[in-house]
Amino acid sequence: MSTAKLFHLKKSHQVILSGVLSLSGYGLMRFIGYHPVVIGLMIAATLIAGGPIFRKAFQAIKYRIIGIDALVTIAVTGALIIGEYWEAAAVTFLFVLGDYLESRTLEKTRSSIRALMDLAPDQARVRRDGIEQILSPDEVIKGDLVIVKPGEKIAVDGHVVEGSAYVNQAAITGESIPINRMAQDEVFSGTIIESGYLVIAADRVGEDTTFARILEMVEEAQDKKAKAQKSLEKFSRWYTPAIIVLSAVMYFITRDVRLALTLLVISCPGALVISTPVSIVAGIGNGAKHGVLIKGGEIIEKLGTVKAVAFDKTGTLTEGRPGVTHVKSYGLPEDEILRIAAIGEAYSEHPLGKAIIKEAEERPNFKPKAPEKAEMIIGQGLSFRLEGVDYLIGNRKLFDQTSIDLAAYEAYLKAEETKGQTAVILGTEDDILGVISIADRIREDARSLVKELKRLGVKQIAMLTGDNKRAAGAVADQLGLDAYYAELLPEEKVRVLNELSQAYGSVAMVGDGVNDAPALATADLGVAIGGAGTDVAMETADAVLMSADIHKLAYAVGLSRATVNNIRQNITFALVVVAVLLIGVIFKTVNMSLGMLVHEGSVLLVILNAMRLLGYNESKLS
Repeated sequence: MSTAKLFHLKKSHQVILSGVLSLSGYGLMRFIGYHPVVIGLMIAATLIAGGPIFRKAFQAIKYRIIGIDALVTIAVTGALIIGEYWEAAAVTFLFVLGDYLESRTLEKTRSSIRALMDLAPDQARVRRDGIEQILSPDEVIKGDLVIVKPGEKIAVDGHVVEGSAYVNQAAITGESIPINRMAQDEVFSGTIIESGYLVIAADRVGEDTTFARILEMVEEAQDKKAKAQKSLEKFSRWYTPAIIVLSAVMYFITRDVRLALTLLVISCPGALVISTPVSIVAGIGNGAKHGVLIKGGEIIEKLGTVKAVAFDKTGTLTEGRPGVTHVKSYGLPEDEILRIAAIGEAYSEHPLGKAIIKEAEERPNFKPKAPEKAEMIIGQGLSFRLEGVDYLIGNRKLFDQTSIDLAAYEAYLKAEETKGQTAVILGTEDDILGVISIADRIREDARSLVKELKRLGVKQIAMLTGDNKRAAGAVADQLGLDAYYAELLPEEKVRVLNELSQAYGSVAMVGDGVNDAPALATADLGVAIGGAGTDVAMETADAVLMSADIHKLAYAVGLSRATVNNIRQNITFALVVVAVLLIGVIFKTVNMSLGMLVHEGSVLLVILNAMRLLGYNESKLS
């Protein structure tokens, strides 16, 4: 077998072959000493195990990078020169064994991500021209009818046009309880039908599906480094050359070549370098498995140290499905007030607008109609023209620009708002026509979430909303929030976030990812709720809770804190091991092979500690 082939053996074969040769050489050495046969066996073991190490070292030096491989290469070469053949064989064998075990163990830290990837659909049953055919998911085109039977994976994002089924959406939302899906309901790629069947019209296919984009973002997140990792990498760039210089100085002072070479081996910063990325990978993988998409090491680090959380109200702390509770009319019939308001809100994405439209559609004789000259007025409402009349619909601020004196209506507005309801005013430039009262139920798990965040160490929990002060105050009181900021325009939310950041440090802004995009983008940390299928949420936010279960925010914060603690433990342990070994070298109680054994052991312990994050689950919150 040629030397080149020896250098390119499989890692497992390198470990076995170099191990057999090293142990055989050591056994013979105990009986016949450093016989030429013994030396030959040990040099062969060194070349087999050390080949990849030497190659990596020289390749790195070409790019002016001096890393761990260079330290080991210098130490092993020195050992061979001075006749320490057993040390050379033992060091290279232990290094390649440790490298092999590290790679195998690291694979386990990626198990959650790999399990997620295994859920990717591999085929789709498509009906074209009345004929069913099995295609690759990449061959499905938008508009195709995809048929999915029990036990099969849905291969597209789309809406149901026929059938009814219970769908397990764990791959997207992290929720294992199947939910019923029927005509017009939305479904996602990667989810599984447990019973029933569906015919789905494909709205998103291939790389545009929610599942494909989650996989892409999770993979990218692994490569986005945390600040601690960046700092350690900068440190190792200077550390490794410094160790070489220190070893040379030690040799010139002591004239003890073994001492200098041992210092090179025990100073390998392997455990230190790997301490952060391995924890990050495990944390991100765990989050992805539980429906929490965290976009990188720096994000998980920020979320793990966040001290203040700001929530949007509508759709975040509340269910986002508000309903009309009362219509107060000043002249026109109630149905007419609702008709005008609903037509004006025809293009609105705001939950309050949708509530008005829903209520109007339930009234008799309502006919949808497109408004003219509709214009959104951010943070206030909108203006539009209908049947030759210009209307305004929104909050008080919208009518501040008119000649209308709201004093006559203030008592009624305050009374509705004190009940925790939002009062939407309909009028013209000259008169108020009516007030539509809308209430939105607070999420059942919002109260427990606030308590859990407090327990996790969040110091300030606030609510930011464009709603009126009384309605906001009613919600804040019920939830036990520390503060609330009401009647805010989007730019004012940014200002408040900056103030919170100055007062408490890193601030997370939590919203539904639709109306809150500016705040999510400008906050220290943006977290979107219910991001499944939502482009804005997945692109804008730093972390996305794929389901509408707001309590997953506590899981995300708890997981991130556990990850940050894990990183600190790993770094501390790695530094302590290096310090202990250094003391051992100085007092000549640690040789090269023992130093390498302890070094590789410390790397494995760091990885095993990080693997504990894979077991983090909901029970850790209680």
